[in-house]
Amino acid sequence: MLFLLTTMPNKTLHIISFDNPYPADYGGVIDVFYKIKSLHALGYSIYLHCFIEKRETVHPALKAITKEVYLYKKNRNPLFLLSSIPFGVKSRYHKDLLKNIKAIEAPVWFEGLQSTMLLHYSAIAVPKFLRLHNIESKFYAGMYRSEALGLKKFLYFLEIGKYAKYERQLKQFNQVVTLSIHENEVVKSWANTVAYIPVFHGNAAVVQHTEKGNYALYHGDLRLPDNRKAAQFLIQVFKSIPDYQLVIASSNGKELVAPLIQNLPNIVYEPITSEAQLERLLANAHLNVLLSFQKSGTKLKLINSLFKSRFCVINDNMVDDERILPLCEIATNEAEFIAKINELKDLPYQDNDRRTAVLNEVLNDTKNAQKLVAILESTKA
Repeated sequence: MLFLLTTMPNKTLHIISFDNPYPADYGGVIDVFYKIKSLHALGYSIYLHCFIEKRETVHPALKAITKEVYLYKKNRNPLFLLSSIPFGVKSRYHKDLLKNIKAIEAPVWFEGLQSTMLLHYSAIAVPKFLRLHNIESKFYAGMYRSEALGLKKFLYFLEIGKYAKYERQLKQFNQVVTLSIHENEVVKSWANTVAYIPVFHGNAAVVQHTEKGNYALYHGDLRLPDNRKAAQFLIQVFKSIPDYQLVIASSNGKELVAPLIQNLPNIVYEPITSEAQLERLLANAHLNVLLSFQKSGTKLKLINSLFKSRFCVINDNMVDDERILPLCEIATNEAEFIAKINELKDLPYQDNDRRTAVLNEVLNDTKNAQKLVAILESTKA
């Protein structure tokens, strides 16, 4: 089916999201929510289409920055596992989506490959844009390596091969916008036009802190295999630094952490129950210890730590923008993490000015939204 509409309202955009982006409490939806907020501030009317499983409430904060929000229940039919299309894509289609998009002529912005199932049902005669959140075949390969449970490991393995074929269809989009320099280089041969725009994150300014904090902090969603592996790695590191405290903070995962730290008085688990609580933890941390076993761009937890805390000790998988790298301390293995932490734990933090200058230029939501608008407004069907 091909649909053609007559008049395109000025500064109007359909966004199809893999999830309801509010609350903005995990990586992907943080980018979606603050992108919408930034576009709204620049005068855009957003018709937002969300595929959901549990997040069934449209919060006033989301209503305030959108023209309309449509929620569609994901279809998790197990028979979709037999399809050659990745399960994450196949489960995100609803017949009302086509009708609702057809009602308002405007470009269509897809958030992640998971949101693109519509294109298997209809050719769209308006400009189409894709925000590539990951190279999914590589992302699921990383999940596969980090996952210990047999069934999940098998399901991740299935998705690797399906996405390896599926992600080569990027030429159907007028523009692909990546959030990673590394991924931008990889997909150049798969797409007509590719641009790098960093992740949207909602931080307006670098928080000015005193020179000393009180502990080292690791925060992350411990439902994810990569984050669980990172937490386990850091527990081993801090076994060798018994005179310095590590706080592991997450909204879940106590059952993983508690048995590993029961005889380690310098390591505590802190359940995150609100954004304000996480901000207090960041404000009081002297060191942020962050690592990943997957290379997929600059991680949001690092961005929040740079804006809201002090020293950041990371491995190089946490960032791929060379302008941000000098703001961090790099360690690549257990011995180097131990050495860096011992070096910095009593050292005053005095890098606010340099950090402010770099982040205001590179990770400025308003400036990056203006770049996005330039892409939208220069692209014709």
